[in-house]
Amino acid sequence: MRDAARQAPTQRTALGGKVRGGPPVVTFTIIGLCVVSWILQLVVGRAWTQMWWFAPVAAEGEAYRFLTSAFLHSTSPVHILFNMYALWVTGPFLEQMLGRWRFVALYVLSAIGGSVGYLLLAGGPLNPMWCQAVVGASGAVFGLFGAILLVLRRTGRNAMQIIVLIGINFAIGLYFPGIAWQAHLGGLVVGLALGAAYAYAPKDRRVIVSGAATIVVAAVLAVAAWITYANAGPVSICFA
Repeated sequence: MRDAARQAPTQRTALGGKVRGGPPVVTFTIIGLCVVSWILQLVVGRAWTQMWWFAPVAAEGEAYRFLTSAFLHSTSPVHILFNMYALWVTGPFLEQMLGRWRFVALYVLSAIGGSVGYLLLAGGPLNPMWCQAVVGASGAVFGLFGAILLVLRRTGRNAMQIIVLIGINFAIGLYFPGIAWQAHLGGLVVGLALGAAYAYAPKDRRVIVSGAATIVVAAVLAVAAWITYANAGPVSICFA
């Protein structure tokens, strides 16, 4: 029976993800990391947040901040509850449809894309935004929104609810102060780009197209950040 199971063809979703039983491991792992990090923010205090947050002035020499800030949230439970709920709603479906590795790439690059989006629209060292720290998984979540929109359309499902959700949440970011809509936009653009590649890649070239798209998006983000810093000129010290 074990030999027969090993020889049986692997079941795949319409977009090439391996059909797996059990819980969505990647989604739950990301949620767990965010929750643990949030608890550490409450217990350790500002020192933990400062160690990992993103601000253009801080990230030039500490590139890891482009990603680690996505695992931080404000101390208000509303922020993390909204983001984790959005991840819980969209993550399992995308993880199953795309497979674990493409889902990881989507989430990580969307998170980085959120930070790059904020960097590109920060206005340079003379703008207060250059020194403003931002935290949250919203950029990554908007990336998932963008990807799931295209996955739903590709598989012939109704995507209107996602379109409305994106519109409402983006409008909230524009209307209320203290919300980094620039990060939302950056994550959304990355999610749409990768979602298009992952969902519409020809079946016989899916691995090549998906891998190439992932590399290209990562390279574009890196080059965009490098050019922005190269053109920024002298950087002031904002944090004591």
